[in-house]
Amino acid sequence: MKIDYETRQRLINAVLFKAGGHDCLDDDSLRRLILLTVAEEYAGSQTTFQDRKEIASSLFSAMRGLDILQPLMDDPDVTEIMVNGPDSVFIEKDGQLQSSDLKFSSKTHLTNVITSFFGRANRMINEKKPLADMRLPGGERVHAALSPAALNGPVLTIRKFTGIRPDMDTLIERNFISQAAADMLINAVRQKKNIFISGGTGTGKTTFLNILSGYIPQDERVVTIEDAAELSLQGIPNLVRLECRQSGPKGDGEISLTELIRAALRMRPDRIIVGEVRGKEAFDMLQAMNTGHPGSLCTGHGNTCRDMLNRLSLMVMLAMQLPWYTVNELISSSIDLIIQLSRSVKGLRQITEISRVLPAAEGQYTLDPIFRRIEGGELLDVECDFEGYFFEQLEKE
Repeated sequence: MKIDYETRQRLINAVLFKAGGHDCLDDDSLRRLILLTVAEEYAGSQTTFQDRKEIASSLFSAMRGLDILQPLMDDPDVTEIMVNGPDSVFIEKDGQLQSSDLKFSSKTHLTNVITSFFGRANRMINEKKPLADMRLPGGERVHAALSPAALNGPVLTIRKFTGIRPDMDTLIERNFISQAAADMLINAVRQKKNIFISGGTGTGKTTFLNILSGYIPQDERVVTIEDAAELSLQGIPNLVRLECRQSGPKGDGEISLTELIRAALRMRPDRIIVGEVRGKEAFDMLQAMNTGHPGSLCTGHGNTCRDMLNRLSLMVMLAMQLPWYTVNELISSSIDLIIQLSRSVKGLRQITEISRVLPAAEGQYTLDPIFRRIEGGELLDVECDFEGYFFEQLEKE
């Protein structure tokens, strides 16, 4: 049974009044108080026990969860929730985007859900600070935008952490990677090659980074650095995890990726793993890779291997006023392998290219493809099978 927004808010206020005006009860106590309030509200009415149970559940979701979105949060098949305004909710399910029939009653309703949700995590979001991010205890990443940044109503995006950790064998079965490419990358990790993983949003960069890190020898000391903690490295006893922190309400207390990378260098790491580089921290990351910390792993957003390296060059130049050729030489001497991931329109995630980054010649780095995927086909060894397979396909067509 659904109730309108005004009735729901009145019942929530009644619950808070019974709780002494504050929401500090544990979940079980809050549920009992909600059930009592609903029972009093509908005493003598024709509402069934099931109706009252549904009303109580919606009130609890509004006070402790994500209101009407909570069922989507509880659905393990939903991997992303995208709210584009009170009347527009989309989800990603089984790799496919689809519209949801859920709607908020108004912009005010959606705004209250967002501000309350962030407020419970002690994160500020309002008209003066309309953009905010946070990470939930379960690993989900949440981003919200309010007016005036969001023109058509509040925006909320939640990327869920599924808890599923596929291994390399599973990725081979799914044609994400070939057996030959997997063997090569496993050896590259063990031989302490610096590896950079490039791809768009939702292509599986973090998942693949987690899998590759599983081949790091257990006797090494590893430091992970992330903007929002998502990595879940297994089997590494000597592990240090560092996470950035946004500035507080007064603009202080920020801990940046650059600061964490510099701090990590003082922790005697054998390897440094940076979850994702987006800006000036790229210079410090490359310096770490190039100054006694081989075997480092990192991810970044890029459409192709070359585009990613060009983006890295621009990031470095934001941090240091260096000539373009000097920056390219730094990149080519720091990164050994670059891996490009993609995601098809049907939601299929695959490796499309693995290339060596060769030493720069005259200030220009050179990419040497090792594996490359033909569209809709296999990931093939460029040096052995790729050319023959390509011409064989042309003859068939």
